This record gives sequence, C-alpha cells and structure tokens, in this order.
Amino acid sequence: MTHPAASAPSPSPISSAGGDSHAVTRTLHGDVLVIAIDNPPVNALGVEVRRGLLEAIEAADADAAVAAVVIVGVGRNFIAGADIREFGKPPQPPHLPAVCDRIEASTKPVVAAIHGAALGGGLEVALAAHYRIAAAGAKLGLPEVKLGLLPGAGGTQRTPRLIGARAALELMLSGRHASANEALTLGLVDRLSKTDDILIEGLAYARELVATRQGTRPTRAANGLADEAASRAAIEAARKETATRSRGLFSPLKIVEAVQAALERPFDEGLALERRLFLECLDSPQRAGLVHAFFAEREAAKVPEASAARPRPIASVGIVGGGTMGAGIAVAVLDAGLPVTLIERDEAALGRGRAHVERVYDGLVAKGRIDAKAKADAMARLAGSTSYEALANVDLVIEAVFEDMAVKKAVFTELDRVARPGAVLATNTSYLDIDEIAGATSRPADVIGLHFFSPANVMKLLEVVVPARVAADVVATAFEFAKRLSKVSVRAGVCDGFIGNRLLAVYRTAADYLLEDGASPYQIDEAMRAFGYPMGPYQVIDLAGGDIGWAARKRRAPTRDPRLRYVEIADRLCERGWFGQKTGRGFYLYPEGARTGVRDPEVEALIEDERKRRGVTPRSFTDEEIVERLMTAVVNEAANIVREGIALRPLDVDVTLMHGYGFPRYRGGPMKYADTLGLANVLASLRRFEKEDPLFWKPSPLIVELVDRGADFSSLNTTRG
Repeated sequence: MTHPAASAPSPSPISSAGGDSHAVTRTLHGDVLVIAIDNPPVNALGVEVRRGLLEAIEAADADAAVAAVVIVGVGRNFIAGADIREFGKPPQPPHLPAVCDRIEASTKPVVAAIHGAALGGGLEVALAAHYRIAAAGAKLGLPEVKLGLLPGAGGTQRTPRLIGARAALELMLSGRHASANEALTLGLVDRLSKTDDILIEGLAYARELVATRQGTRPTRAANGLADEAASRAAIEAARKETATRSRGLFSPLKIVEAVQAALERPFDEGLALERRLFLECLDSPQRAGLVHAFFAEREAAKVPEASAARPRPIASVGIVGGGTMGAGIAVAVLDAGLPVTLIERDEAALGRGRAHVERVYDGLVAKGRIDAKAKADAMARLAGSTSYEALANVDLVIEAVFEDMAVKKAVFTELDRVARPGAVLATNTSYLDIDEIAGATSRPADVIGLHFFSPANVMKLLEVVVPARVAADVVATAFEFAKRLSKVSVRAGVCDGFIGNRLLAVYRTAADYLLEDGASPYQIDEAMRAFGYPMGPYQVIDLAGGDIGWAARKRRAPTRDPRLRYVEIADRLCERGWFGQKTGRGFYLYPEGARTGVRDPEVEALIEDERKRRGVTPRSFTDEEIVERLMTAVVNEAANIVREGIALRPLDVDVTLMHGYGFPRYRGGPMKYADTLGLANVLASLRRFEKEDPLFWKPSPLIVELVDRGADFSSLNTTRG
C-alpha cells in the first residue's frame, strides 16, 4: 500500500484555530481536504485522533475553499479501533459518538478511503462518512463483542440501516472481519479501489462527487431496514440463536436489542439507547474478564527466548504419524501455505493418513468454507513416504505417533539420523518427558514440544513445551511457527501434562471425588455448563473416549502416591467397554449413534455400588458447591504450576484453559477468576476442604504467600526470564 502522504498531488496546508495535532493532519488538494490519521502503529482512536478529526471536519465546513473531504489513514491501516492504552481510564472528550455525528453532519461530502484495518470505532468513523471506498486487502469489522461490548459510536444504528439487519447482526455478533470484496457485496462500501494508491483513488472519488453534485449522503438515511418484515424476522432469529450459542454472555443480546431499536425508533433515540446499553456493557464484570483475555493472549507470546534469539526459517515441514492428530496438524500446516511430507510405517497407513487429510478438506468444501481449487492446491502440497529419508531436507519435523515413550524415542533416534543439521525436531506428546525424548538424540538443543489440541486444524491453542537443553532460537522458531499457523501459543515447562493436561487431571480428580461422595455426573456437568463451560467433565470424557484417560491412569499407576485418594468409577465403566460416544455409551447413553447423550440408569446404579463398596455415605451438593470445589482445585494446582515455573505467569494458565479446555472467556481464565473472587476467599475454601483431605487440598504456598502480603495473581503477570 502506497504511503498516503507520499502520493498526495500538489497539496497545500490548511489550518484552523486549533491547528493540526501530530496524530491528524490536513492538507488541501485543490478543493478537496485530505484528513490524514497518523497515530502509529495502527492508527488507534486515541483522544488526539478524536480531537483532530473533530477540528478538521469543523475547519472543512468553515472553509469556502473546501468542496469535499477525504479521510485516510497513514501507514498500514485506516483506523484499527480503540486505543488500548485508554482501556480502564476515564474517557476524555471528545467522545467518539460526538465525532462520528459531526462527520455525518458535515455540509461537504466526506469520503472514507479505507485500506488495511477499519475495525470497531474505525469502521464507525467510516460509516459516519457519506461515501466509502476500500482497497484490496482491507478488512472491516465491529469486533466489540469480543471485549464484552457493543459498537458504541453509532455502529448498531448505522450498520443495519446501511446493509440490513441480518448482515449487520451477523457481523457484530461474530466480531469477524469482512474482506473488501465482501464489504462491497454487503453494501458496507460503495466501491473498490482500482489501484494500491488509496489516497489517489479517494481523491478521484471525491472530485467525481463534486463534479456530479451528489452532495452529502448521511448513513442514517440509508434504507437497509426498509423491509420491516424481513428485518423483524432477522432480529428474532438472531435473538433465539444468541440466547443458545452465547449463553451466559451479556453483550450479544444487548447488540440484538440495539439493532431492534434501529428498526423501531428514530435515529437519535436509537443512538441514545445504544449509548445506555454500551455503558451497561462497560460496567459488566464480563468486560473485565474479556479485556484480561485480550491482553493475556498478546502477552503469552512474549517469552524470554523469543526476544533473545532470531527464529530459524521454516519453509517445509515433516510430520511423522498420519492418524487423527497427525492429519489435523498436517491440515493446519498446509493451510499456512507450507509443504508437508507425511511419514507412516507402511503404504496402507500412509494411504489412511492421506485420506484423513482429504476428509477434512472435503468437509470444508461441503460447508462452503473453501472451494475445490483451494482443496486441490492444499493436497498438492502434501507428499508422503514410508521412509524417514524423505525428511532429510525439511526444516521442521513434528512427531505425532502413539503416546508411548519407547515408540517416541525410536522415532527421534531415526530423526537424529536423517534430519539435516539445524532442523527443528518437535514432539506432539501430551504428557511425556520431553527431556527424556531429547536424550534419544545427539542434538537435544534442536528438540522441543509442540502440543497441539485435537482437532489440530481447528483448536487455537499450541503449548510450546521447553525442555532443559533446547536452544533459544528453537523456542523463538516455535512461537513464530505458531503465529504462522494462526495459533495462540503458550510457553510451558516439562512436567507430566505440562500446563493444560496437568490441570485437567486435577479438575477431573476433584469431579470424581464429588461423584463418589454423592453428586451425579449429570448434575456436575450441568453445574459446569451453567458456569460457562461448553461441556461438563463427563461429557468431555465421553467425547474424547474414556479409554484414553484409562490408559493414562494405568500408565501412572506405578508412580501414583499411595496416600492419594483414587476413585475407580471411570475404570469400572471402561472395564465394561463403555468408552463414550464411539461405543454408544459411557457416562451417558448415545442411542443410535446420537452425539448428545442421555442419562443412563445403569451408570447411576454402578456409581451407587462403588459408593457402597468404598463405604461412602452419599451426600448432596448444590451446583454452587460443585463449581467452588472444581474451580478451587484448578486454581490451587495452577498456583503450583506458576510457582514451579511450568507456566511463566498466571496469564499463561488463563490462555491455556480458555483456548484448550473451554474455560469461559468472559471470566478471563481461572487465575483472573480467582482474583475476582479474592484470593483470601480461595484460601478459605482450601482450608475448609483441607480438613476432609489434607493431601489433595493442601493450599499452594504461592496462594498463602500472596494472601499474606495482600497481593493477587495479577501482580505476577510480567514476563519473567
């Protein structure tokens, strides 16, 4: 994209009483005033930008030499949204709604010339303009819902008037970005730029408007809601879908309410309601959790090794193992545009691996996510072999074979033999000791853990597991690779289960204690769904397959602390071959291959028999008690993980559980949730439960220390070396 300032033909400076701010400049190109936003790095809508925009529009209106206005961004973006440096601070005038209203009220035609990002308030500024032109590669969106908010500067009122209720609701409720082409199809922009020079194109558009005397065209007057019946149907459909899909979330239904106001009320009344609803969202505890999640995801990628070393180049990838996980990883890598060489033990297994990959792409084609050509292009980048020699020249190898130490060490012995010097050797192990795996090679500095989550092409989390002898540039390479795959990456140390699965084990143990003590699996699941998880722990076991956890428990049995209480209910189910959905029954029954389970009286009878065998007198638990016990167990173990350095910071735990395990994002992760409760209250719960089981409920020394000094987990959220 040409730098707008560099392409300005014959500009003349224009000033007002206030003059230019450093963030907004204005120059007169003939009779068209160019208002240029220059607030690096992303042209965020800080107070100086808002003030500069307001002053520039007022100057244009007052100057007889100005016939039209073009608003353009300097650098790579139009306006990428709010200034995150202002989050949590008292807002300073002028407020964005007033700026947008003033732009729309201009007596001179205003053109928004959009390139790069026009997101959130940036798109609201563009919507307040009278005309919009977008460059190829531009992305437009209203992602406020992801921060627990709604568009608060006219977005809920102008967008549906411009593109209709259905399209506007979909854009706002998903928070996604629309491409320039889609924006044109929707009617969000009026035309596309024919060249890369958005300023030249914007000036030409403005001059055309002046020459044809088209004048101003306030967006509030658009007729996207003209079909009242269709608009009402779209609003009601969105309300029903949102109530189901966004259960527990505050802002999505407020967005629906605001769009309904756009249909039913005059514009100014709709704006007033939008503002009231925006302020309600601003005061919601969910916003604090979502803002924490937003910043935590940014910070998680900031690790000591990534700042200390340059990543190694990755131009090709090998994957050993073509099962479900290996195929999913292959798709993720192929989607990033990289060639993949898949290795399997024989031609039959290789054929099955390739078929796994092809099935994923066939599903995407069937859903309309990609076209046949995109599938063909991806499959053309996939090669396969039964010989490790095919990996001799790849830059990164990811092992995704059976979760067995002997098998993995055998693979890495072969990789050590064939891989070129400097190639990164990664294991996708979920639990095993990566230091031991690295010891099977002569190059432990090149070995790292890349723990993908299934399905690997869908799940956003990637745990980058850092063994003792790995080189810093290999860690930096892993984080850069994760970014290329559009993954959210978290640094983890080596221990059984790393961050996520170690916490999952404690979560399930606490659930099993409740189960044996008197709660039903169905009550436990419902309580955790009400808390915000998409599924309860026993639904997850049935989905993943009970045999997987059973195998892990048997593997750990020789080293299990004999003092630790062990509940055998899940083992009894597995002994009967009840592994969950894939066998038609687990904790739930799945009649005729149903994906949603129903209560199973035989499971309840089995649980009761196990209680009698263990001499447990069942007692009742409220849903609140269930949530308290499960979350207290997770927070306590998470504190130990941070204390041991397995996680660098509490925020790394939060990101891991939100993106890998379904922890409700609006609660910000377990550590943020604990801070919200108050660590003193968490410690009080631990002390109470400790009387029942001093071993499992022993308070983490980190929690005790923080409570003693009146601090919380947020005080530890700084990058540590």
